[in-house]
Amino acid sequence: MGIETVEEHRCFGGLQGVYRHQSEATATPMTFSVFVPPGHETGPRPILWYLSGLTCTWENATIKGQFQKTAAELGLIVVCADTSPRGTDLPSEHDSFDFGSGAGFYVDATRSPGRSIIAWRAM
Repeated sequence: MGIETVEEHRCFGGLQGVYRHQSEATATPMTFSVFVPPGHETGPRPILWYLSGLTCTWENATIKGQFQKTAAELGLIVVCADTSPRGTDLPSEHDSFDFGSGAGFYVDATRSPGRSIIAWRAM
């Protein structure tokens, strides 16, 4: 599975898209959004990676953050990622809302169980 386009919309002269890919790190589908400003064809643009916090997905910043107008004016690409796999039935997933699936902790664990609990890697 490559990158699947979920939706795309023109926004402040740029393009706001939502995409999905199969994550090698989590072995689950992961969804993210990308705002590409107008004029991106003329050369490289800076990229801001927004990693939402606790229980947040790409939707939190993309829909509620209202950053697109400013990003368009600054020529800034903004990537908003979901920060953890969802629906994986992880061991701690049902014990607490702040750990496991949907939690917003960034872990770079190299050994289990931390490695499989919350591991997100950019494509």
